[in-house]
Amino acid sequence: MVLLWPTHVGDTFSEVVQPSDKATVTGIDDRPCGATVSDRCVRVLIELDGGDDAGRRGVIQWNANGVDPPVHVGDKLRVAQAEEIPGYEEANQATYTLVDFQRGPALIVLFVIFALMVLLLSRLRGALSLLGLAVSLAVVLVYIIPAILDGSSPVAVAISGSLAIGMAAIFLAHGRGPKSLAAMLGTIVSLLLTALLALLFTHWTRLTGLSGEESFALRLADPTVSLQGLLIAGMIIGALGVLDDVTVSQSSTVFALRAANPEMGFRQLFHGAMDVGKDHVAATVNTLVLAYAGSSLPVLLIFASGALSAGDALNLELVAEQVVATLVGSIGLIAAVPGTTAVAALLALHTPRAEVEHEAAHGHAHTH
Repeated sequence: MVLLWPTHVGDTFSEVVQPSDKATVTGIDDRPCGATVSDRCVRVLIELDGGDDAGRRGVIQWNANGVDPPVHVGDKLRVAQAEEIPGYEEANQATYTLVDFQRGPALIVLFVIFALMVLLLSRLRGALSLLGLAVSLAVVLVYIIPAILDGSSPVAVAISGSLAIGMAAIFLAHGRGPKSLAAMLGTIVSLLLTALLALLFTHWTRLTGLSGEESFALRLADPTVSLQGLLIAGMIIGALGVLDDVTVSQSSTVFALRAANPEMGFRQLFHGAMDVGKDHVAATVNTLVLAYAGSSLPVLLIFASGALSAGDALNLELVAEQVVATLVGSIGLIAAVPGTTAVAALLALHTPRAEVEHEAAHGHAHTH
């Protein structure tokens, strides 16, 4: 991270982000807008909420038969001023286009509910997990994104940033004992394996990273940006979330077994923890598959309608990206179980009994 730390981040992509103002919907009506009375348009009346134009009235005009999102009086929007529409000029009323909805308040409420649930369930450990979450977001916003914008390799940035996030999350939520050390080592090796597989199969399957509109916008704004590198980086960061969960679970299981029966040797500890790990992997792989399938629902709907055969659907880059990400992450996840279990068993055998019991008493919590 020191070597790749961003030193100069410009506004390379500022032109792909449309500036907007906050506004509130004050009314909705429709009126003729074509050559005949049957041609009607929906007019959304708005009032700007902030800035130098606060209080100014405006209008957004849509074709009644269009695919514009539904809005209601009182909705909070983000709007941008557009060219005036002939015939609709009114005093102190400009024409605007809808950029997006204001989602900040709803997202804040959702996060507060999440944080309260974590704190009620896990108390101090939950608070440390939330601190780890804050550190993770800070690494992404302060290091990963600026470093990529600064021209560093997205893959190298993703690996270094993900390792920092994983280490911080494990350390804050589970301390710095031998159990955490085993989880950290297992996470490092598994994440590097995931990165290697993502790099190899992204090139082998000829994924370009150009499957979404935002990719074209980034390419137009900066032709030097590596969209394929960004795709690989996304796979690495996405795999981290389940990797540290599995490695901590396996390490915790080993130390719990060792505390329950100090006479257990390496073989018994390894096989006992692997029985738990197999169930955990089965559940987590299913979680990965469903998460990636959910992000590809529009394409899956086209496939299910019969418009595409199974082979044609899998060949689409949008689907192939999710397949590669799912399988690469799952392979890294599966490899993490025996590797972390073996390391944890070795450390547990060489850890004093009092410390083993202390580690076992502070079990794994699924909050990071």
